[in-house]
Amino acid sequence: MDNFAAIDFETANREPCSICSIGVVVVRNGIISEKIYRLVRPKPCFYSRFNTSVHGLTHMDTADAPEFPEVWKEIAPAIGSLTLVAHNSRFDEMCLRSAFASYGMTYPEYPFKCTCTASRRTFGRALPNHRLPTVAAACGYDLTRHHNAMADAEACAIIAMKIL
Repeated sequence: MDNFAAIDFETANREPCSICSIGVVVVRNGIISEKIYRLVRPKPCFYSRFNTSVHGLTHMDTADAPEFPEVWKEIAPAIGSLTLVAHNSRFDEMCLRSAFASYGMTYPEYPFKCTCTASRRTFGRALPNHRLPTVAAACGYDLTRHHNAMADAEACAIIAMKIL
């Protein structure tokens, strides 16, 4: 793919609408043209121990962050009508749809593509698994900060440029 936006969400708790960070990497003409990382005050605004153990974010990190509608107002123009790409896109699409619904916003029906599905098609059993760090490494990207929304979105963009 030459034109798309790789996206990744981290959530504060088990509610998919509880987005606490967003990473977006915009690719135009096969080149990364923009990177956006934002912290978001989650809704509902509480952090589970499990989620914090995954991504390291806590209430203190997002207490003064804007809520999703304000953050999305900034991100949406960068995405425009581009296809969104995510690793395990069902999760990221569910988060995005849930956040829109939670705030009563009209969802613009973004098209999604999944690099995890593409990895299974492309690499099959040549990889031990199709987790993001494994696939990123197979595509030449060292994902040392897995579960940081920006790093995950960047890894996803590299994967998409290679195999989508």
